[in-house]
Amino acid sequence: MIDLFHLSLGGISCAIVTWLSSDFLFRNDCKGIGTRFVEAGRFLLYCFWLLWQIILANIHVLKLALASNNQEMRPQMVRFRTSLRSEFARYVFANSITLTPGTVTLSVEGDKFVVHAISQKVADELPGEMEKRVAKIFDQE
Repeated sequence: MIDLFHLSLGGISCAIVTWLSSDFLFRNDCKGIGTRFVEAGRFLLYCFWLLWQIILANIHVLKLALASNNQEMRPQMVRFRTSLRSEFARYVFANSITLTPGTVTLSVEGDKFVVHAISQKVADELPGEMEKRVAKIFDQE
């Protein structure tokens, strides 16, 4: 049912769960509530950008799958260091990579990432724009 009563109960439930799990999500207590709202807004914008990247990556993988000669398909492991400082930013980055078709984050140890990429085009884009956008969310530019 979609009515004011059930929507408000859902909103209250979300607020309680967020408050109860805030220690898990936000270990750095020196940031104020205003900063958290700014990060949430930036993250929402990032999610729209990531959705577009997922669509583009799906098209790329579809082209690879339908190609008669798989000259472009060059699976490989890509190792790189990230400039992201917080564990949560690295967590968001690693999951964003894995959500994007054609890439899978295999290992994260400190600032070292190991990612499987399906083609050279995908490998060349790592860490790239995605890392910059995650850094911008958390003011780690």
